[in-house]
Amino acid sequence: MRRATPRPSPNIWNHPELYELENRAADPDGRILAAMRAVADWSGRDLLDVGCGTGYHLPLWAETAATVTGVEPHKPLVRLARRRTRRLANVRVLEGLAEALPLPAASVDVVHARWAYFFGPGCEPGLAELDRVVRRGGTAFVIDNDPTRSTFGGWFRQGYPEVDPAAVERFWSQHGWTRVPVDMGWSFRSRAELEAVVRIELPPGAAEAALAAHSGTTVDYAVNVWHRSW
Repeated sequence: MRRATPRPSPNIWNHPELYELENRAADPDGRILAAMRAVADWSGRDLLDVGCGTGYHLPLWAETAATVTGVEPHKPLVRLARRRTRRLANVRVLEGLAEALPLPAASVDVVHARWAYFFGPGCEPGLAELDRVVRRGGTAFVIDNDPTRSTFGGWFRQGYPEVDPAAVERFWSQHGWTRVPVDMGWSFRSRAELEAVVRIELPPGAAEAALAAHSGTTVDYAVNVWHRSW
């Protein structure tokens, strides 16, 4: 059987230090977390973060979750995530793929995946793994871009015209997921930080066009919080 290989993430794989700036700037008012908590709380439960990257969100989950497992396919990011969480007794970071999670069946209660592998059509193997590892009564969250609205949504459409938002929404709905639209925003400490992040998120032409037409250090940014319960 052919072994699955990870999809490269050109932003965080190649520029983890800039992606760190993006994580700090994203969702300054905590609207994604509020949307998640309104559906399912992770306090006292076992949480899995799929595609955890450098582990930016792991300490946040660890504040209230019983256990936190980060799964990440890229070895350099695994090392960074382990370093970040080395003093957190309830956190572990495993190298692995969304399509082959290194976890036993029915072992987690809440799953978080943010801009990590799950982009609609083509992620069926990862969804099958969620069916395997999520316990009855558990919930999974997938946070993805909403290209149909917001300033960043317009930038995304220009940079990635091959992404069909209607097809993505249809995919999730047909697989039993529910959409919660969230306006989260970016708020950077400086213009230089904003420009650096835009240039790792968009192709060069689209990035320069976006920056030329936009001033300041904030960007209105819409996402979809998709969720499904078992």
